Formats: sequence, C-alpha cells, structure tokens
Amino acid sequence: MKLALIGAGGKMGMRLARNLRNSAYDTAYVEVSEAGRDRLKSAFGADCVALDDALEGAGAVVLAVPDTAIGTVASGIVDRLDPGTIVVILDAAAPYAGHLPKREDITYFVTHPCHPPIFSTEADAAALADRFGGIAAKQSIVNALMQGPEEHYGTGEEIAKTIWAPILRSHRVTVDQMALLEPGLSETVCATLLLAMRQAMDEVVRRGVDKTAARDFLVGHLNILAAVTFDEVDGVFSYACNKAIENGMPMLMKDDWLRVFEPEEISESIRRIT
Repeated sequence: MKLALIGAGGKMGMRLARNLRNSAYDTAYVEVSEAGRDRLKSAFGADCVALDDALEGAGAVVLAVPDTAIGTVASGIVDRLDPGTIVVILDAAAPYAGHLPKREDITYFVTHPCHPPIFSTEADAAALADRFGGIAAKQSIVNALMQGPEEHYGTGEEIAKTIWAPILRSHRVTVDQMALLEPGLSETVCATLLLAMRQAMDEVVRRGVDKTAARDFLVGHLNILAAVTFDEVDGVFSYACNKAIENGMPMLMKDDWLRVFEPEEISESIRRIT
C-alpha cells in the first residue's frame, strides 16, 4: 500500500518516519517547512514530495500534524483523495470535536499510543530508556474506526502497529472512549496529579529536606504505591498509609472531582485543545 505521511519532518512525523522507512508501506513524505525536510533527509535519507504526488494513488494518509491544524489540513486534502482512502489521525481531540470534513466514501481511523508502562519487563537498556515508545520499548495502543467499512479496521490497525512499534497490546475503542482516556484520564487527571506531586516535593525541599533525598523518597514510593494500587503486586497499604489517605483525600480532592469525565467537561477540554 502507498501511504502518505503528512507532516513528516515534524516532532511526531519524525517518530513515525523512523518506523515507516523500513516497513512494507511505500511511504511518500510531505513536509511544508524547509527545516523539517532537512531534518528528515539528515536523519533517514528520505526525500519529501509534493502533496499532490503523495496523495495520488495513496491507500492511506497519516496526518502527523498538531491538533489545532487537523481540521485545516484534512479540509485541504479531502477532495483529492480516492474513494476508500484511509485517513489516519493520531489523537481523538479533533475527530471528537467535529473538525474532520464530511465525506462518506473515505475512512477515518483514529489511533493513539499508551506509551511504555511503568511496570516494565524490558531487559534491554535501550528499551528501558525509551520512555515515549516507538523505538525500542513495547507499548500498547488504542484504535477507533470512526467511519468506514469494518474491514478497514484491520488495515488501520496494521498501520497503527507499524507506526507505534514495537507493540505490547492493541485495543479497540470508540472515539468517545478515546477522548475519555485523553485528555480525560491521562492529562486532566494523571498529568495534573503528577504535577501536584512535583509541587509537593518542591514544598518539602523548601521546608529543608535535601532535594535528592526528597526525590528518591517520592519516586521510590511512587513505584511501590502504584504497584499496590494497580494490582501489579499482591499487597495492601499499611494502616498508617490508609489513615493518611483518609485524611488527605478531602484536603486534596473535591467531592465531585469525577465530573471531569462528564461529556460536557470532556467537550470543553477538547475545545480548548483544538
């Protein structure tokens, strides 16, 4: 299959190009910036082509562009695509927000990486150093067939497995469910609470604890506490820990904090993103 990678010289495009260069796909690279074209050429020896040349005969088009540009880029190419073309989007935000142009005879396939898990079983040093994924560490992915024939799910999933490789597990979800996962679960909740942890560590340091000691203490406890919380090990919190949670939860969390997953809250978050 011929595959057009739009935004090939950007941050995400370079990650995908690394895995596509030696794949079974006949990849046509498109990049508007001279710096991006130079970066792609220097890293992989890949030459970019004009957009029309890339789209001609392409069975799939991957949009490796920012969320804020998805609607504009998709609208600029949708009329040039052959019927049955699979358009791959790398995040649920723009599709969820309704930014994709309407055309019933093409497929929209949405995929996103889970990133390598913190409970790693990797033994290789390069895999352990690959925090983002797509290089050496196995990661899971989530995929959604937003529109198109059912048989295109398998085709889209194979593209996803290629660009995000190496793969641990591949999960099928809906676009709405993917939006619950991101921005809802991963960013609104997880990233926010992690930032709060960093601010708490900085406060402990401000109060006199050595920074290295505080960091070692926090990340070490993150490891075991997360392992217990997510059933990675067979264990329970201590009596003292449970009492601390009982005291800390009402101080740190509002009673209705789970409303961040209500449809209107997810929609508002995505509106700000896109």
